Amino acid sequence: MLDFLKKQLIDNIEWLESPGQLAWRVPFADHEIQNGAQLTVRENQIAAFMNEGKLADYFGAGLHTLNTANLPILTDLMHWDKGFKSPFKSDVVFFSLKEQPGLKWGTSQPVTVRDADLGAVRLRAFGSYSFKLNDIKVFVERLFGTLSEMTAEGLEPQLRSAIMTSIAVALGSSGVPFLDLAANQQRMSDTIKVEVDKAFAQWGLTCLTFFVESVSLPDEVQAHLDKGSSMRAVGNLDQYAKFQAAEALEKAAGQSGGIAGLGAGIAAAGALGSTMNQALSTPAAAPAAAPATLTEDPFALIEKLHKLLTIGALSQEEFDAKKGELLARLK
Repeated sequence: MLDFLKKQLIDNIEWLESPGQLAWRVPFADHEIQNGAQLTVRENQIAAFMNEGKLADYFGAGLHTLNTANLPILTDLMHWDKGFKSPFKSDVVFFSLKEQPGLKWGTSQPVTVRDADLGAVRLRAFGSYSFKLNDIKVFVERLFGTLSEMTAEGLEPQLRSAIMTSIAVALGSSGVPFLDLAANQQRMSDTIKVEVDKAFAQWGLTCLTFFVESVSLPDEVQAHLDKGSSMRAVGNLDQYAKFQAAEALEKAAGQSGGIAGLGAGIAAAGALGSTMNQALSTPAAAPAAAPATLTEDPFALIEKLHKLLTIGALSQEEFDAKKGELLARLK
């Protein structure tokens, strides 16, 4: 008897939402609401009455008294004009229209895009975004359905997937090379936001803010860019190649020990001085031949020379000539 009275005396309906909540279904016993009950809807909230899973009447911010006068759609659906019965049955769902801020996004896997300078590259990106509920009808049909509650946290995996697709579309069509992205970061954020907003609209959401905080290349690609930057800082590629050879001489000299190591170190130091002098005074020419005192494995030297060829520090002709010279030592 007590339970029966409790469910008949529901006279005030309200929602004290928690941060991150998007929607909440009021848990009435048997979904029965007292005729003349008070409905309190706060700012940035909408309360909706539902009949058999479909939205009927909406209530915005304010204090409302529930009766046939302000429930016209539900009254018509339930045929209350032929005899209103109290209490009545209906689902009541509250929706939050607040902005959901400070959400993070990031690429769990690199996104492949075609870059104007680098060709096809894989990018990683990270940033933040915010969204809010925009179209309740679409939101209910596509996401909420018969759930009792929905939060921003529960939606995040789905939203991040949409963001990843939007990033690939936006970056692939932006025409901004990777090396220029830092100077165009706001433009890139705005471009991606347009695509993200299109994706969110299919769920009745709108993207309010979208920020790209960092974009990076895979480590191996970044290493090649850093190498190229170092070469450009040196200026003359021929001098850079000679400097690399001098570093190899110094390293080889440091690997020997004792009296022999001292002699090798002196010889290497002399070779180092000669090499550096030629690098600084001789105009661009073929790399100087390695001194006879160099004891490093010719095959290892060839491998180093090939790396110089790969990054553009040596021409193919220079590489072939030096390779032939080193292989001749093996005969």
